Amino acid sequence: MRPRVRIKLSKAARGNPLMTIGTVIAAAVVIVALFAPLLAPYPADAGSATHPYSILQAPGAHHWFGTDQVGRDVLSRVIYGARISPVIAVVVVATSLLVGGALGLIAGYAGGWIDELIMRITDIFLAVPALLLALAFATVLPPSPTSTMIAISVSWWPWYARLMRGQAAALSRRRYIESCRALGLPHWRILLRHLLPNSLTPMFVQASLDFGGVILTASALSFLGLGAQDPSPEWGLSISQGQALFQVQWWLVTFPGLAVLLTALAFNLIGDGLRDRLDTRQVTQR
Repeated sequence: MRPRVRIKLSKAARGNPLMTIGTVIAAAVVIVALFAPLLAPYPADAGSATHPYSILQAPGAHHWFGTDQVGRDVLSRVIYGARISPVIAVVVVATSLLVGGALGLIAGYAGGWIDELIMRITDIFLAVPALLLALAFATVLPPSPTSTMIAISVSWWPWYARLMRGQAAALSRRRYIESCRALGLPHWRILLRHLLPNSLTPMFVQASLDFGGVILTASALSFLGLGAQDPSPEWGLSISQGQALFQVQWWLVTFPGLAVLLTALAFNLIGDGLRDRLDTRQVTQR
């Protein structure tokens, strides 16, 4: 039988105020993304509509975050941008968890030449910094949010493969796994029913920590012109479009930048809180 794993929470981990703050901010971002058409004061301005008489207006009563170079409401674009960057992060992290977790699980359980083959391929990807590898793939793909997801996913999955491989290799030597093999259980059942559930805790902690990093990477690609394209309200693209006017029209860069900062910070606080609560010491650091 599979032994029960009990997680003991330390006193410092209970009632983590920073994790609470991160959860509140992340929940607010999700709510803004879901109800963007209802919350944005100028829904049409998130698209290609232009307003020549409202160009580069400073923040005021009619436009709380000001307007951009073609008169679009910055607040509306920031609100609609919550539907792009966080979604990219969810897709990338989910893809990395699925691909990297599956390869790592097989490598750790099988061992031998299968383990060596998967890990050497993983090492090849890990030899290049994640951002540089994402830039390389984004350069050869047509600029779009979909290309951004593909480029970042290609550079992100090796971390999950290595983390899962370590967990699976350690658990596969436990007595209950050896008992399952002795009983003649199919390998797929041992992997899915006994090995995988006990290996997921550090993976989920790493995923929560990675949300912020993926959002920053996606914004960086859009900033460089390799991600979302105009008229998309993606935050990194908005920062890129306003950088030349930052010293005069500061709001063009400030508010999209704050959106990126707060969203990345929120998920980092959640990840740190989960790591403390679960007392996980095996989460990799980039």
